[in-house]
Amino acid sequence: MVCGGFVCTKNSLCALNVLYVLVSLLLVGVAAWGKWFGLVSSIQVVAGVICVGIFLLLVAFVGLCGALRHHQVLLFFYMIILSLVFVVQLSVSCACLALNEDQRNHLLEVGWNKSESMQTDVEKTLNCCGFSHVDYNRSCAAICFKQQPPLSCTTCSDIIEKYAGQVLRFVGGIGLFFSFTEMLGVWLARRYRNIKDPRSNPGAFL
Repeated sequence: MVCGGFVCTKNSLCALNVLYVLVSLLLVGVAAWGKWFGLVSSIQVVAGVICVGIFLLLVAFVGLCGALRHHQVLLFFYMIILSLVFVVQLSVSCACLALNEDQRNHLLEVGWNKSESMQTDVEKTLNCCGFSHVDYNRSCAAICFKQQPPLSCTTCSDIIEKYAGQVLRFVGGIGLFFSFTEMLGVWLARRYRNIKDPRSNPGAFL
Protein backbone atom coordinates (compact mmCIF):
# COMPACT_ATOMS: atom_id res chain seq x y z
CA MET A 1 0.00 0.00 0.00
CA VAL A 2 1.38 3.39 -0.94
CA CYS A 3 2.10 5.95 1.75
CA GLY A 4 -0.94 8.14 2.30
CA GLY A 5 -3.30 5.18 2.51
CA PHE A 6 -5.10 3.81 5.53
CA VAL A 7 -2.20 1.96 7.15
CA CYS A 8 0.38 4.68 6.55
CA THR A 9 -1.88 7.41 7.93
CA LYS A 10 -2.73 5.26 10.94
CA ASN A 11 0.93 4.55 11.69
CA SER A 12 1.88 8.22 11.29
CA LEU A 13 -0.86 9.31 13.69
CA CYS A 14 0.18 6.65 16.21
CA ALA A 15 3.85 7.67 15.95
CA LEU A 16 2.96 11.33 16.53
CA ASN A 17 0.98 10.48 19.65
CA VAL A 18 3.75 8.21 20.94
CA LEU A 19 6.01 11.28 20.66
CA TYR A 20 3.48 13.26 22.72
CA VAL A 21 3.43 10.48 25.33
CA LEU A 22 7.23 10.60 25.63
CA VAL A 23 7.22 14.40 25.94
CA SER A 24 4.49 14.29 28.60
CA LEU A 25 6.36 11.65 30.63
CA LEU A 26 9.52 13.75 30.31
CA LEU A 27 7.70 16.82 31.69
CA VAL A 28 6.29 14.90 34.64
CA GLY A 29 9.62 13.19 35.31
CA VAL A 30 11.66 16.42 35.19
CA ALA A 31 9.21 18.17 37.53
CA ALA A 32 9.27 15.27 40.00
CA TRP A 33 13.07 15.02 39.77
CA GLY A 34 13.49 18.74 40.43
CA LYS A 35 11.21 18.58 43.45
CA TRP A 36 12.80 15.40 44.81
CA PHE A 37 16.35 16.78 44.69
CA GLY A 38 15.30 20.18 46.01
CA LEU A 39 16.13 22.07 42.83
CA VAL A 40 12.62 23.57 42.77
CA SER A 41 10.76 24.29 45.99
CA SER A 42 7.79 26.10 44.48
CA ILE A 43 4.75 23.82 44.59
CA GLN A 44 2.97 25.99 42.00
CA VAL A 45 5.74 25.55 39.43
CA VAL A 46 5.96 21.78 39.95
CA ALA A 47 2.18 21.37 39.90
CA GLY A 48 1.91 23.49 36.75
CA VAL A 49 4.49 21.43 34.85
CA ILE A 50 2.92 18.15 36.02
CA CYS A 51 -0.56 19.34 34.98
CA VAL A 52 0.73 20.23 31.51
CA GLY A 53 2.37 16.81 31.25
CA ILE A 54 -0.80 14.98 32.35
CA PHE A 55 -2.96 17.02 29.95
CA LEU A 56 -0.63 16.19 27.06
CA LEU A 57 -0.68 12.53 28.11
CA LEU A 58 -4.49 12.46 28.07
CA VAL A 59 -4.60 14.12 24.64
CA ALA A 60 -2.09 11.59 23.30
CA PHE A 61 -4.13 8.75 24.85
CA VAL A 62 -7.27 9.98 23.08
CA GLY A 63 -5.35 10.21 19.80
CA LEU A 64 -3.86 6.73 20.18
CA CYS A 65 -7.22 5.14 21.01
CA GLY A 66 -8.87 6.93 18.10
CA ALA A 67 -6.11 5.87 15.71
CA LEU A 68 -5.97 2.23 16.80
CA ARG A 69 -9.75 1.76 16.78
CA HIS A 70 -10.50 4.17 13.90
CA HIS A 71 -13.02 5.73 16.28
CA GLN A 72 -14.77 8.67 14.63
CA VAL A 73 -15.88 10.41 17.84
CA LEU A 74 -12.49 10.17 19.57
CA LEU A 75 -10.74 11.43 16.46
CA PHE A 76 -13.17 14.35 16.22
CA PHE A 77 -12.56 15.46 19.82
CA TYR A 78 -8.84 14.91 19.30
CA MET A 79 -8.94 17.32 16.36
CA ILE A 80 -10.86 19.94 18.35
CA ILE A 81 -8.51 19.76 21.35
CA LEU A 82 -5.37 19.92 19.21
CA SER A 83 -6.77 22.89 17.28
CA LEU A 84 -7.40 24.82 20.51
CA VAL A 85 -3.96 23.93 21.86
CA PHE A 86 -2.42 25.01 18.55
CA VAL A 87 -4.04 28.47 18.77
CA VAL A 88 -2.91 28.99 22.38
CA GLN A 89 0.60 27.66 21.83
CA LEU A 90 1.13 29.62 18.63
CA SER A 91 0.02 32.83 20.37
CA VAL A 92 2.34 32.25 23.34
CA SER A 93 5.27 31.33 21.07
CA CYS A 94 4.85 34.45 18.93
CA ALA A 95 4.58 36.57 22.08
CA CYS A 96 7.84 35.09 23.41
CA LEU A 97 9.61 35.89 20.15
CA ALA A 98 8.14 39.41 19.89
CA LEU A 99 8.91 40.69 23.43
CA ASN A 100 11.38 43.57 23.58
CA GLU A 101 13.87 44.16 26.40
CA ASP A 102 11.64 46.46 28.48
CA GLN A 103 8.70 44.07 28.27
CA ARG A 104 10.93 41.13 29.25
CA ASN A 105 12.27 43.00 32.29
CA HIS A 106 8.75 43.97 33.38
CA LEU A 107 7.49 40.40 33.11
CA LEU A 108 10.53 39.08 34.97
CA GLU A 109 9.97 41.50 37.83
CA VAL A 110 6.26 40.65 38.03
CA GLY A 111 7.08 36.93 38.12
CA TRP A 112 9.78 37.53 40.74
CA ASN A 113 7.39 39.33 43.09
CA LYS A 114 4.73 36.62 42.89
CA SER A 115 6.52 33.78 44.68
CA GLU A 116 8.98 33.85 47.55
CA SER A 117 9.83 30.17 47.07
CA MET A 118 10.80 30.86 43.47
CA GLN A 119 12.99 33.75 44.65
CA THR A 120 14.78 31.35 46.99
CA ASP A 121 15.31 28.84 44.17
CA VAL A 122 16.72 31.49 41.83
CA GLU A 123 19.00 33.00 44.49
CA LYS A 124 20.35 29.58 45.42
CA THR A 125 20.87 28.44 41.81
CA LEU A 126 22.32 31.66 40.37
CA ASN A 127 24.15 32.75 43.54
CA CYS A 128 22.54 36.20 43.57
CA CYS A 129 20.42 38.27 45.97
CA GLY A 130 17.36 40.39 45.28
CA PHE A 131 16.00 41.31 41.88
CA SER A 132 17.07 44.90 41.25
CA HIS A 133 19.07 45.60 44.45
CA VAL A 134 20.72 43.61 47.23
CA ASP A 135 19.08 44.08 50.63
CA TYR A 136 21.54 43.04 53.33
CA ASN A 137 18.87 43.40 56.01
CA ARG A 138 16.97 40.35 54.79
CA SER A 139 17.93 36.71 54.43
CA CYS A 140 19.23 35.34 51.15
CA ALA A 141 19.78 31.73 50.03
CA ALA A 142 22.85 32.54 47.91
CA ILE A 143 26.29 31.30 48.96
CA CYS A 144 27.80 34.75 48.45
CA PHE A 145 25.45 36.18 51.09
CA LYS A 146 26.81 33.79 53.73
CA GLN A 147 30.36 35.03 53.24
CA GLN A 148 31.70 37.71 55.55
CA PRO A 149 31.28 40.42 54.52
CA PRO A 150 28.62 39.62 51.86
CA LEU A 151 29.73 42.32 49.44
CA SER A 152 30.29 40.15 46.38
CA CYS A 153 26.61 39.40 45.72
CA THR A 154 25.09 40.66 42.50
CA THR A 155 21.44 41.24 41.79
CA CYS A 156 19.52 38.45 40.09
CA SER A 157 18.22 40.76 37.39
CA ASP A 158 21.78 41.32 36.12
CA ILE A 159 22.20 37.57 35.62
CA ILE A 160 18.69 36.73 34.43
CA GLU A 161 18.54 39.51 31.85
CA LYS A 162 21.69 38.20 30.18
CA TYR A 163 19.93 34.97 29.27
CA ALA A 164 16.26 36.01 29.23
CA GLY A 165 16.28 36.86 25.52
CA GLN A 166 17.99 33.59 24.58
CA VAL A 167 15.64 31.55 26.74
CA LEU A 168 12.53 33.25 25.33
CA ARG A 169 13.76 32.72 21.78
CA PHE A 170 14.46 29.07 22.56
CA VAL A 171 11.04 28.58 24.20
CA GLY A 172 9.33 30.41 21.35
CA GLY A 173 11.13 28.29 18.75
CA ILE A 174 10.28 25.03 20.53
CA GLY A 175 6.67 26.18 20.90
CA LEU A 176 6.45 27.00 17.18
CA PHE A 177 7.89 23.60 16.28
CA PHE A 178 5.37 21.71 18.43
CA SER A 179 2.51 23.92 17.26
CA PHE A 180 3.14 22.75 13.69
CA THR A 181 3.26 19.13 14.85
CA GLU A 182 -0.18 19.75 16.35
CA MET A 183 -1.47 20.98 13.00
CA LEU A 184 0.06 17.87 11.45
CA GLY A 185 -1.89 15.83 14.00
CA VAL A 186 -5.12 17.62 13.08
CA TRP A 187 -4.49 17.02 9.38
CA LEU A 188 -3.66 13.34 9.92
CA ALA A 189 -6.71 12.81 12.13
CA ARG A 190 -9.00 14.49 9.58
CA ARG A 191 -7.52 12.45 6.74
CA TYR A 192 -7.70 9.24 8.75
CA ARG A 193 -11.36 9.81 9.64
CA ASN A 194 -12.25 10.06 5.95
CA ILE A 195 -10.43 6.90 4.85
CA LYS A 196 -12.37 3.65 4.84
CA ASP A 197 -10.77 0.69 6.61
CA PRO A 198 -9.98 -1.81 3.83
CA ARG A 199 -10.59 -4.70 6.24
CA SER A 200 -14.12 -3.57 7.13
CA ASN A 201 -17.39 -4.41 5.43
CA PRO A 202 -17.40 -2.66 2.01
CA GLY A 203 -20.94 -1.44 2.60
CA ALA A 204 -20.25 -0.07 6.10
CA PHE A 205 -19.94 3.65 6.84
CA LEU A 206 -16.23 4.52 7.20
